[in-house]
Amino acid sequence: MDFLSLCITALGSFGALFIIAKFIGHKQIAQLDFFDYITGITIGSIAAEMATELEEPWKPLTAMVIYGGISWLLSVLSNKFPRMRKYLNGTPTILMDHGKLYRENFKKAKLDLSEFMVMCRQQGYFDLTSIQTAVYEYTGKLTILPVTDQRPVTPKDMNLAPEQELLFTELIMDGRILEGNLKRMGLDRQWLDKQMKQNQVHSPEEVFLAVCDRNLKFVVYKNSDE
Repeated sequence: MDFLSLCITALGSFGALFIIAKFIGHKQIAQLDFFDYITGITIGSIAAEMATELEEPWKPLTAMVIYGGISWLLSVLSNKFPRMRKYLNGTPTILMDHGKLYRENFKKAKLDLSEFMVMCRQQGYFDLTSIQTAVYEYTGKLTILPVTDQRPVTPKDMNLAPEQELLFTELIMDGRILEGNLKRMGLDRQWLDKQMKQNQVHSPEEVFLAVCDRNLKFVVYKNSDE
């Protein structure tokens, strides 16, 4: 009976955690600002406690719901009242600008120089003189504006006007033709067979992935063992 109860509470804990995570939204995973990070850890700890609580599982469940509700409420309030964001999430901090490092801002962000250097290198900036401005975001990420003559060249700089790239749709995945995607693109098997033949593909089983955009640009990736 105890084993059965443990299974039931564990499943209940998993279900409650899944529902609350969906209710809070993807920000819990994608952004993870300071408050979201603490809330996520707390809800996860309570869920683990609920999974092994056999006598009164409703207590940790109630705590999970309250934490999830508060997190959702604060998210709604910060969206409705933008001025609240700086109190809930914090504000971006300029660490470097025009070749100058701001010691006080480093202290405010609780970031030391070695961590700053690592973040710069992770974004491909090994030379600090190539950085115009570095901003430490409230999410804990470093945003860098390069010096103008150090930034990558764009087609606009060269007076070029390339065609806009479009999203690709999967037509074949792991040897299986996705009939629904083919139909949504307004294509048929005859067109697909023609494209495969032009790419020296004899059957869909030889294809690991095949994609196509709205301009009918067809790209195929064969199985690695072919």
